[in-house]
Amino acid sequence: MTAPALWRIAAERGLHAASLREVAAEAGVSLRSVQYHFESKHRLLVDALQLLHAENERIARSRIRFDTTEPRGLLRAVLEEFLPVDAQRATALRVFAAYYARSLTDPALAEVFLPAEQPLERLVADLIAAAQADGRTAPGLDPWREADLLVAGAMGLGGDVLHDRRTLDDVRRILDYHLDKIFAGDRRTGR
Repeated sequence: MTAPALWRIAAERGLHAASLREVAAEAGVSLRSVQYHFESKHRLLVDALQLLHAENERIARSRIRFDTTEPRGLLRAVLEEFLPVDAQRATALRVFAAYYARSLTDPALAEVFLPAEQPLERLVADLIAAAQADGRTAPGLDPWREADLLVAGAMGLGGDVLHDRRTLDDVRRILDYHLDKIFAGDRRTGR
């Protein structure tokens, strides 16, 4: 109840506006209740971020059909999760942007927001590496470098869509262009 209230504030006004009092008002609970459950604003931000990651992963897993026989399509579906194609993903992207902005000046939050393990990049790199091992990619690719570019690119392009700098169709064409380059050596499709 408290985390979705924080997400709404962050998406609409940024994390700087998400005081404990504002979050309590948005959630329709008392300030004392929020203070009881969270000893500080930092704890609230961290807990809400962890819940957001878990919720987005749950929703993404329900949307994506994990068909490893079609790695390009699977990779495309994973990247699509970073784009504001519906209200849920647009809100999530706005909230993540708010966390990113705050992490630039809050080292304690940056440690939580930008974990060293990079699970999204690992997922994308693993998908590329599996396709590469199966002879379905262009030769000589470094899966980690490709994953870094694709994840950062999809997130940045998603931000461009939020700012009306690009359309979703433009962004999808850009992603398809890069995916075509990655899968240019697919022996099965003749690409």
